Amino acid sequence: MKNFQDKVAVITGAGAGIGRALALELARNGARLALSGRDLTNVSETAALCEQAGAKARAYKLDVTDRAACYAHAEEVQEEFGPANLVVNNAGVSLTATVEELTWEDFEWIVNINFWGVMHGTKAFLPQVIASGDGHIANVSSMFGLAACPSQGAYNATKFGIRGFTDALRQEMKIAGHPVGVSSVHPGMVKTEIAWKARAGGDRDRDALAANFDRLAKTTPEAAAKIILRGIQKDKAKILVGADARVIDLLPRLFGSGYQRIITAQMKNEVN
Repeated sequence: MKNFQDKVAVITGAGAGIGRALALELARNGARLALSGRDLTNVSETAALCEQAGAKARAYKLDVTDRAACYAHAEEVQEEFGPANLVVNNAGVSLTATVEELTWEDFEWIVNINFWGVMHGTKAFLPQVIASGDGHIANVSSMFGLAACPSQGAYNATKFGIRGFTDALRQEMKIAGHPVGVSSVHPGMVKTEIAWKARAGGDRDRDALAANFDRLAKTTPEAAAKIILRGIQKDKAKILVGADARVIDLLPRLFGSGYQRIITAQMKNEVN
């Protein structure tokens, strides 16, 4: 997919953050947009901004944990726009808790949104993307889909899972000869509201964690969107977003499993 002019782009989690920035950048590049999220008001605001930029855009209320709803959404999009060319499975949430602190309710919450949401979106739209003749699927993992981090076990599980699933899908599309690119997207800390909407285990202060995230996050959603779309145009298998993501990507490749000692030492210093 070398350009986005008149392409049908589907984005989940489009009400804010990276999802909204992607929608606006695609609108400026001539795409037609099917935008979804749990909060229809926020997604409608994104769609209105895209229309102001001259794009056709429609907002949909969608719970990505609901498999039947995702398949129904795919049918709606095809009826409204025709086959989807680009699908960005972007919806996601965050959870900070050690495995010891983790409740089953929180574990199921994050797996249902982060992991199953990507599976549902991919499976529901894949036939359309193949049929489009010029398609791409981008699944948003994380820098924590590249290396594990203490207190992020549940989040790591979902993001490593997305990475493995996406890498396998990319290989399958090439073996089958389908005109579909597939990318795993690995953002570092991006200045979005994800940390403020996160859950925290034990007696952790979520607001303090979110404020620390904001202090460390250096990449804007707009910069992230440009990086992601350039990666899609180049059909990159792995799209790294931000200097922190590039560093995290290097650690396992340079040190193997020894990267865990580096991260553990850093986390101990922060605690102390």
